Amino acid sequence: EAIGFDACILVEHAGLNPFGGMHSDSIPRAGCPVVNLHQTLDDLTRTGFSVCIVEEVQGPTQARSRKGRFISGHAHPGSPYVFGLDHDVDFPEPMPVVGISRSAKGYCMVSVLETMKTFSAEEGLTEEAVVTKLRMCRYHHLFLHTSLRHNISGTSRWGEFGEGGLLWSECNGKAFEWFDGIPVEELLCKVREIYGLDQEAQFRNITIFSDNRPRPLYLGTATQIGVIPTDGIPSLLKVLLPSSCAGLPTLYIRDLLLNPPTYESATAIQEACRLMSRVTCSIPEFTCLSVAKLVKLLESKETNHIEFCRIKNVVDEVLLMHTNPELSAILHILLQPTWFATGLKVEYEIMVNECAWISQRIGEVISVDGEGGQEISSFELIPEDFFGDMESSWKGRVKRIHAEEAFAEVDRAAEVLSTTLMEDFVPIVSRVRTVMSSIGGPKGEICYAREHGAVWFKGKRFIPSIWGNTPGEEQIKKLRPATDSKGRKVGEEWFTTSKVEDALNRYHVAAKTKVLELLRGLSAELQSKINILIFSSMLLVIAKALFGHVCEGRRRQWVFPTLHELSPYWFPAAEGNAIENTVKMQSLFLLTGPNGGGKSSLLRSICAAALLAICGLMVPAKSAIIPHFDTVMLHMKAYDSPADGKSSFQIEMSEMRSLIIGASRRSLILIDEICRGTETAKGTCIAGSIVETLDHIGCLGVVSTHLHGIFDLPLATRNAVCKCMGAEVVDGHIKPTWKLIDGICRESLAFETAQKEGIPETVVRRAEELYLSMNTTDEHSAMTESIISSTSFLNGLVKDGSSLRAPLGLPSGSMQVLQKEVENALSVICQKKLIELFRKNSIPELAEVTCVSIGSREQPPPSTVGTSCIYVILRPDKKLYVGQTDDLLGRVHAHRSKEGMANARFLYVVVPGKSVASQLETLLINQLPLQGFRLVNKADGKHRNFGTS
Repeated sequence: EAIGFDACILVEHAGLNPFGGMHSDSIPRAGCPVVNLHQTLDDLTRTGFSVCIVEEVQGPTQARSRKGRFISGHAHPGSPYVFGLDHDVDFPEPMPVVGISRSAKGYCMVSVLETMKTFSAEEGLTEEAVVTKLRMCRYHHLFLHTSLRHNISGTSRWGEFGEGGLLWSECNGKAFEWFDGIPVEELLCKVREIYGLDQEAQFRNITIFSDNRPRPLYLGTATQIGVIPTDGIPSLLKVLLPSSCAGLPTLYIRDLLLNPPTYESATAIQEACRLMSRVTCSIPEFTCLSVAKLVKLLESKETNHIEFCRIKNVVDEVLLMHTNPELSAILHILLQPTWFATGLKVEYEIMVNECAWISQRIGEVISVDGEGGQEISSFELIPEDFFGDMESSWKGRVKRIHAEEAFAEVDRAAEVLSTTLMEDFVPIVSRVRTVMSSIGGPKGEICYAREHGAVWFKGKRFIPSIWGNTPGEEQIKKLRPATDSKGRKVGEEWFTTSKVEDALNRYHVAAKTKVLELLRGLSAELQSKINILIFSSMLLVIAKALFGHVCEGRRRQWVFPTLHELSPYWFPAAEGNAIENTVKMQSLFLLTGPNGGGKSSLLRSICAAALLAICGLMVPAKSAIIPHFDTVMLHMKAYDSPADGKSSFQIEMSEMRSLIIGASRRSLILIDEICRGTETAKGTCIAGSIVETLDHIGCLGVVSTHLHGIFDLPLATRNAVCKCMGAEVVDGHIKPTWKLIDGICRESLAFETAQKEGIPETVVRRAEELYLSMNTTDEHSAMTESIISSTSFLNGLVKDGSSLRAPLGLPSGSMQVLQKEVENALSVICQKKLIELFRKNSIPELAEVTCVSIGSREQPPPSTVGTSCIYVILRPDKKLYVGQTDDLLGRVHAHRSKEGMANARFLYVVVPGKSVASQLETLLINQLPLQGFRLVNKADGKHRNFGTS
């Protein structure tokens, strides 16, 4: 009553938004019978009730905590359903129930997704890896196995001694429950209990078992290279993808970096990226569909027409890649990483055939591109908003052929309503208008009462009475006050008649039920194809992520690894902002250098390049040879943890323990400023012992230090090499060069750095005096430097101009003819001009003009990034726009963002340089109108510096 509704329906734990056209047909809840929401709405609204639908925020809620709810819909007699509105809604990604246990193999993390009915169990994890996963995972419930209570000290005081402290720190203060028994089986029982499922409900195991898979990223490594957002650390994710490629593709790349794939998957990803960099045809938009949302909607049979269109886009784009030779090769390769991401193994031919069936079936039922005969009803007397509100929620959803009788009944009911209004209301309106006075006499008109879904007579200061022998007298006698769903008067101004109410009731129930039935039937049909849809959707997410990565990599001039000339990933090398370094590593580097000399930057760069390489992605280098490491670990500066009562040195030693235990001959270990949190002499000895240990293991890595006493220790190393960051003398001052060189650097530039950062000069001068007074020695023993052989090659990008594919659906009718004519004219004009320029030696070589089309749901390939192009837009009004650019992808997005241009088609030609592109742009603007084409930017043809008419 407080919010003006007669009844309220609470949708609990459904995870569905009725307002977006996604009803919960049957909502299972613990201890409650199945509720049929549709039937409840139907019964209430049929009896005249106005209903508020309140939905609870998705997911289980802790006891005694306030539940989050929101009003998600409104059903009333005029509009009994909130199904199938024209807009889509956000659908939260499902949150798992997580359980952690410990065995002889290490830590085990079990993750269960109730929405997807899947679970995975990752075994052999380190404590660091588990904490990283918990830090990045939003979960409904956390369960800890009783095996965690007993740590390596043999006590049951978990987290107090040695291993377990980091995990305890992460879990302490959070809500969790203990459980025992077999971890996977017990956790599945817990999930069934939480969600009120039958104990026989089956969950699919999607665990990827592989001994060759690298270890998940450690927390310190993930934060120090920006895979996990960290203040002050450049984000690696932000430089891997264009800013326009957000959402699911970004989540895929993040999960790929946090959980590097097997060698086979990484090889497949890299091969797909290589092929993507050479594609010359336009590529699909790559529709990204939330798999969790897809599964939930199909299972509940509540998929609306918007989602059906998106599903059709997904399967159509898979089929389009299949039919194009260039993209088909990529499609084959993407099967492997898609299997790795979904746990589903689908054969290529089966996927293609099933996608074809799904596309055909949706096309048979859903009105994808609109069709005639489904226009919103329109009658002169009835306000347009009435028909718009009543019919827009179901017209244009399904093809009319499937509900011809229902559609016809709507048309007849609308006509009857119009006739009834003409007979009952028009004479009254005419009569009232004849007595209107300028000083405010009675007024009357036919109005739309939106909240009641009705068209009534509204008379301001109008009191029905018998007006003697005048037109409208008989109709005025039939008027009665309009009432709401409870039979109460709506107001003093609203009136209706029995005939009008009968006509309204007939109109309201005409066709919505039939359309709803068809949509739900199609949902039930596609439910049997759910695995194919999951697989195809994930494949397109991966394709979009990798295409976006290749575009950004080409823009930044990165390469595919097969390490030298290494650049910091956060600097755009293409703009000349980065200091490049050659890193030839066959053993452990002991790295020294001045403050601000680039040690930390070098370590981050090596770590990022290695991680990207083992994931199959492009790396920030001019060329690279990188092994498939089993572990990539980076330790940077440590901070204390007052909550755990641990100093920064304790935290560092805890990380060193995990690092040493996890290292092998196939690991990459990177340690910055080792042992700087304790007393210098003992810290130096601990650092020396760690270096000896890593050298004995035989791993590759870099250990940077300012503890120069380490070179005076009798270290028993076999392969460790001394490297340093270079410095030079400029105007009598030592300046870092940020270049990696052989040798040892004992100069820290501490005084210069302190003065540069604003420490008062008097303080710095006194520090220099104290330094000179110290009794220091320059004697030290040199470490033996190994001669390192290096192998590298330039991984060039190959252009392949063959196999241009057709666009995603050719334009029909006159637009198709126009496209062909423009393509011919564009090719002839450009080829003639290029021949002329070649003869004048203005261009070094002559290439054949290749005109490529970009369809309405397509985008340019990565090969156009950084390349000069001229392009022509085929606008919906059949006028042309001619332009030139070095960023075709950005220009296409900019044009399509304008009103009415979302489905605009493009033709483009790659040309040798911006100057040539400018000349051709002016030439086309002047010559295309002479051939009968209409242009919207003819004024641009007056450029004085380029081209002629």
